[in-house]
Amino acid sequence: MSRYALSLTSSPAPQTPQTNSPKPTPEALQNALLHTFKSPFELKQIHAQIIKTNTPLSVLQLSHVASVCALTPTFPYATKIIQLSGKHETDIWNSCLKDFAESDSPYDAVRLFSQLCTYGVCLNDYTFSFILKACTKLSDGLGGRIIHGFVEKLGFQSNLFLQNSLVHLYVVSGEFDNARQLFDKMPDRDVVTWNIMIKHLVQRGNVDEAYGLFGKMPERNVRSWTSMIMGFVRGGRPEQAIDLFAKMEEAKVCPNEVTVVAVLAACADLCALDLGKKIHDYSNRSGFKRNVRICNTLLDMYIKCGCVEAARGVFEEMEQRTVVSWSAMIQGLAINGKGEEALTLFSKMIESQIKPNEVTFTGLLHACSHMGMVNEGREYFASMSRDYGIVPQIEHYGCMVDLLSRAGLLKEACEFIKNMRIKPNGVVWGALLGGCRVHKNIELAEEAIKHLLELDPLNDGYYIVLSNIYAEAKRWEEAANVRKLMRENGVKKTPGSSSITIEGVVHEFVAGDETHPQTDEIKERWDKLLEEMRVRGYVPNTSVVLLDIEESEKVKFLFRHSEKLAVVFGLINTANGTAIRIVKNLRVCEDCHAALKLISEIVDREIVVRDRNRFHCFKNGVCSCKDFW
Repeated sequence: MSRYALSLTSSPAPQTPQTNSPKPTPEALQNALLHTFKSPFELKQIHAQIIKTNTPLSVLQLSHVASVCALTPTFPYATKIIQLSGKHETDIWNSCLKDFAESDSPYDAVRLFSQLCTYGVCLNDYTFSFILKACTKLSDGLGGRIIHGFVEKLGFQSNLFLQNSLVHLYVVSGEFDNARQLFDKMPDRDVVTWNIMIKHLVQRGNVDEAYGLFGKMPERNVRSWTSMIMGFVRGGRPEQAIDLFAKMEEAKVCPNEVTVVAVLAACADLCALDLGKKIHDYSNRSGFKRNVRICNTLLDMYIKCGCVEAARGVFEEMEQRTVVSWSAMIQGLAINGKGEEALTLFSKMIESQIKPNEVTFTGLLHACSHMGMVNEGREYFASMSRDYGIVPQIEHYGCMVDLLSRAGLLKEACEFIKNMRIKPNGVVWGALLGGCRVHKNIELAEEAIKHLLELDPLNDGYYIVLSNIYAEAKRWEEAANVRKLMRENGVKKTPGSSSITIEGVVHEFVAGDETHPQTDEIKERWDKLLEEMRVRGYVPNTSVVLLDIEESEKVKFLFRHSEKLAVVFGLINTANGTAIRIVKNLRVCEDCHAALKLISEIVDREIVVRDRNRFHCFKNGVCSCKDFW
């Protein structure tokens, strides 16, 4: 029992010498109210003493009363204490509401708000800001609409902070129509209002609508620009992301760390190395060097631009390396033809006591696949669950099928698929189909295609590979039937395209393209290169043109492949000694691969091509893939 409780006995207390026990001082009562009181029962005991001694109460003590009684049956009792104190009742309850809203139990704030309304406690704009924060954390759209009604009814609709909070609550709750309706009728908007709408439009994938709002903004800050740049990157439109970043620079807006990450991602997609280096320098000058996320994005950018040594430099300078950093570097080495180095780096990762994850093993299996290291791949796959407790995912199964298929172990690959613990998808069957193409196994290719077309009947790549397999075997009728099936199913072939970025401008070429302003120069330079290539033994590999046409037409067709056009354009428009960096949407064909090896030797330049599968770094007549792709 509390020391302030009254002693209730049925018989007189024994007589003792009179020693008047001291009455509790005001300070003791205040301290008890702030620290000792833990329950409503104790509150009433202490409050009785406070009334008897006429002890004044501070806002801090009253706030403690509010927090303990807020969600109990003694709430009315607490309101009376606070009202009789003469203090600011609303401020005290707002403080309690704020604590609940910011806690791990924001629903307590909703319950308290309901109590405040029931007992007629005066509400102000701060009350609504805190309850809106709680509803936002709960993604409570219904609660938001109720609060919106209160805000309108009590005349707070001119409060811009509350209006912005309501817009944010609606979008977080998935009630975007309500958010847009409120946004459109707001008499005043600030940059925060616009940013909320743009950010959530981008997150919903409505990039064009977001850009429309962006264009109407009376003022923009770094968040506005960054949200829009990120939207273009996520929407697969890196060219527009880079264009917008250039406009951001013109507007003299300094990028923040999130902007840097977004622009580096765009540079990675486009192989825009020069801009990537510029952003790297900026991040170092701005003190972002220790930002692990930026360092990891730099790693990714350099890797996707084929600059393995630059990526290695970033990796070595990192003060803190996460599993993401190690995995990115392993994957980068793997796809750039440095499989053995990838495996060595993995050993160092384990020595550094960094536990690998699923992505790490995807990189390791890629390394084994691209280098033809079958036994090593088998061992890494087995060690995932055995040594690290990682359950193989569909990506890992796909890598294993790719490894076995590339090595010509097609029957083993089929058995592997049959014994998979999860249902094989297009990646798995596609890997088998790719191996069938390389090793000219029509029977298994037909089996793979049957499964692939069940999974994705509109994927043009599957039809093309099977058609090409038939064509290589001179089975022209079957090849024609596959193409006929494509037409009947409404499937169109994706044209081969290659892009090159020069001075921040992306130039894209498609196979047979003659629309570029420099077409005549490109043809003239190609003819000169072709003469030198023939002197060095180049013979067009027309076997890759799987069309039933004249040999001379096949040669012309080869010479108009998009990667050849892009490389020649790069030679014309860049200084001697500059590396040429190309991004190809499809696999590089055998003829282009042979041609680019010779060109790299003739012009004494490094030519880096990132195709759908991997990187090819052509230098001095040799490719980093060692002709295994």
